[in-house]
Amino acid sequence: MPVTTPIVRAIDGASGPGAAALGQSAPPVHIRIPSIGVDASITDLGLAPDGTIEVPADARQAGWYKLGSVPGDAGPAVILGHLDSTTGPAVFARLAGLRVGDQVLVARADGSQVRFQVDRVATFAVNSFPTEAVYGATPEPVLRLITCGGTFSRAQGRYLSNIVVFATEAV
Repeated sequence: MPVTTPIVRAIDGASGPGAAALGQSAPPVHIRIPSIGVDASITDLGLAPDGTIEVPADARQAGWYKLGSVPGDAGPAVILGHLDSTTGPAVFARLAGLRVGDQVLVARADGSQVRFQVDRVATFAVNSFPTEAVYGATPEPVLRLITCGGTFSRAQGRYLSNIVVFATEAV
């Protein structure tokens, strides 16, 4: 079992990433984060049977929470990625290294691109995941990037924290 499977568990108990009204924009298909070397395709993610967000099957691929906002539309667009796998670092292995002002580029299926700028990077204990700050409605387009972080508990089979990047659309 990949070490990164616990991303699902890290956000369970969240009082619901509920379905948001999807915008009319094309879905995201690719993400680039030049400052940390991310250049990856994006797959669609829904909800797992236990009500948590699915995670990408491929540790090299990012995943967009398709029940939320499309990147570039009003509201929070959420993209998840694994920190690592049993074979080594994964797509978001260096996510914690992002700094305020770094750029995140999201390409959409219609060929358009949305540029975001990192506002902050924070680490939250699994049991105090900031559901409202991540999934809560916003009038402007925002992006949330999520991966596991902190200490890996072998006893629990998961990481004990999540790294969350908060970014706003660059104009």
